[in-house]
Amino acid sequence: MKMIKPIVNIAKIADDYDTIILGFDGVLSEGCGILPDAAACLNNLFESRKKIILISNTPLRVIQLAEELQKGGLSPASFACIMTAGEILHYLLKNRSGSYAALGNIYYHFGAKSGKGVFFGLDYTETAGIENAHFIYMSETADVNDTIDTYRPLLEHAASLGIPFVCAGNDTSCFKNGKICLAPGALAEQYAIMGGRIITLGKPDERMFRYCTDSLADIGRVLVIGDNVATDIKAASALGYDSVLISKGVHVNYLGEGYIPDVAKTRELSNNYDASPNFVISNLRW
Repeated sequence: MKMIKPIVNIAKIADDYDTIILGFDGVLSEGCGILPDAAACLNNLFESRKKIILISNTPLRVIQLAEELQKGGLSPASFACIMTAGEILHYLLKNRSGSYAALGNIYYHFGAKSGKGVFFGLDYTETAGIENAHFIYMSETADVNDTIDTYRPLLEHAASLGIPFVCAGNDTSCFKNGKICLAPGALAEQYAIMGGRIITLGKPDERMFRYCTDSLADIGRVLVIGDNVATDIKAASALGYDSVLISKGVHVNYLGEGYIPDVAKTRELSNNYDASPNFVISNLRW
C-alpha cells in the first residue's frame, strides 16, 4: 500500500507534473456552476504551462460541458483535451458498432430529461411508452432525493420485456449541492441483478483516458485529480499515474468535511477498492 499524503493546495505538488487529468463533478463543480477556488487553481495551472485534460462521466456532450466551463470563467480552448461519457456514447450510437449494432432506434428516457444531447442529430426516436422501446436510457436521476426504489417498478417492467439499459457513466453516486445523490450506475447494477442487460461506459475504463492521451504528443508526468476512488483513482492506478483524491466529494460522508483530510479513513476507503491515491485534499485549490 502506497503512502497517502494530505495536502492543502495543489501548488505544493504541481511542479512535479506535466499533465493534469481531472474530473468535473465533485472536483470543479458541486452542481451549481464552477467552484471559485477550483477555477483559480486551474487558471494558475494554465499559467504554469501544464497540459490540462478534463475527463468526465457526465452524460453531457463536450460542447455542453464547454459552455459550463465558459460560464465559470474558464476558457475551454485552454484545455489540451475535454472528453465526456456522453460524447463517447453519442459516437457509439452514431456508428452502431459492437454492443450498439443491434440496439434498435426507439428509446424510453427515464429520470431527468436532461442529457438528450447524446441523441442529437441521430436516427433515434423517444417513446412515451416503455412497451414500444428497443432500449431504456438514463442520464441522471429526476430528483436528488431519488432512491433505487423510486425506479424499481420501471426497472422490473423493462427487465421483463428483455430490453437493454443504456447509460453514460459508471458512477453509482454523485455529489451535488452538498448532498450525495443516486447516479445511473447504481440503477444499472440493480438492472443487472434483475437479469437485465446493461450497456454502460465511462471511468474507470482506461479508454476514457486514452481518447485524450493518445492524441497528445507528450504527456510526460501525469497527475489525476478526482473525487471518486472507484472511478478516478482506480483508473489512475491501472494506468500507473499518480493521483489526488478530493475528500469533500462523493466520499464526504465517510471521509468527513475537515480542511485537513483524514488519512486513516482515506486508507480504509482505498482498501475497499484496491486503489490508493498518492495525495488527498479537501477541495481543489491552488
